[in-house]
Amino acid sequence: SEVDGQSFFFLPRSDFDAKVAQGGLLEWAEFAGNCYGTPREPVEAQLQAGRPVLLEIELEGARQVRRSFPSGFQIFLAPPSFSELERRIRGRGTDSEDAILRRLARAEQELNAQDEFDAVVINDALDTALAELERLMGLS
Repeated sequence: SEVDGQSFFFLPRSDFDAKVAQGGLLEWAEFAGNCYGTPREPVEAQLQAGRPVLLEIELEGARQVRRSFPSGFQIFLAPPSFSELERRIRGRGTDSEDAILRRLARAEQELNAQDEFDAVVINDALDTALAELERLMGLS
């Protein structure tokens, strides 16, 4: 149900690779055979207009953005506990056991890196986590 240009920008692999080579992505990663990235231009346009930008990205992407925008404020969204994260992932019922184990291994690495971030928001109660995120972004 995602719409190209609204939900995401979908590119052929050759175009994606060209954007990477030209520095057209703030961050990018390859995970599970797919490439993901954040186009630089729309983010820079929002920042220049004085609007805050929230990126939902994984750890390596956050590290790449930190190099591009060292003054950016980075927030780590954490589960209440590792066991709760596992319960949530398994509760979706959408992944194979192998995929679940890969996700959990990656999550463990990410949780170990949360001290790299400027703030940590615990995603336990959605309303509370959202209010804290808005406060940290200066939106409330």
